[in-house]
Amino acid sequence: MSTRSQTKRAAWPILLRTLAVMTLLGLTGHWAHAENPNAAAWQSVRAGEAFVMIRHALAPGTGDPPQFRIGDCATQRNLSDEGRAQARRIGLRLKENGISAARVMTSLWCRCRETAELLGLGRVEELPPLNSFFENRQDGPAQTRDLEAWLATQDGNRQPIVLVTHQVNITALTGIVPRSGGIVIARREPTGRIVVLAEL
Repeated sequence: MSTRSQTKRAAWPILLRTLAVMTLLGLTGHWAHAENPNAAAWQSVRAGEAFVMIRHALAPGTGDPPQFRIGDCATQRNLSDEGRAQARRIGLRLKENGISAARVMTSLWCRCRETAELLGLGRVEELPPLNSFFENRQDGPAQTRDLEAWLATQDGNRQPIVLVTHQVNITALTGIVPRSGGIVIARREPTGRIVVLAEL
């Protein structure tokens, strides 16, 4: 047998092993995608390229009582026990997707702050553009522009950002109408356009 034939025969096992590994890796990637179809969106959050918006967890009722006052939770619509348990589950879901710590921003409303704290992702900061404008719809456009401006300052931040807010705020920014505890993953394009990557 020629040296050339021997070389070809010796190369076959290496080639077969390489193909087997490549096939396995390809299948593993396919299975991972099948198990978590939003894997790419979560990766973008981990890389600081996208952000998470969460509507506060379950708080029975609609809007706020007539005597509502910021800073006084006794005058507000607050989380129920089920809502508190839901907020903890949301925190676990984020951690299961690699978000164990984040810059957590919240509306000043008590139901949002409590949701944000129960996520267990670190210190919670207040961000007024996340405040509800449900009772003052005329404030919506200006407030949404303020939120967009804040997001622009976070370009290149490279850390996960979690925003806990209200349905009207999420809808104004993304067009999505989330349920209580709903999660929207979105990205701000260099042009300023907001692109939704996942709705959970």
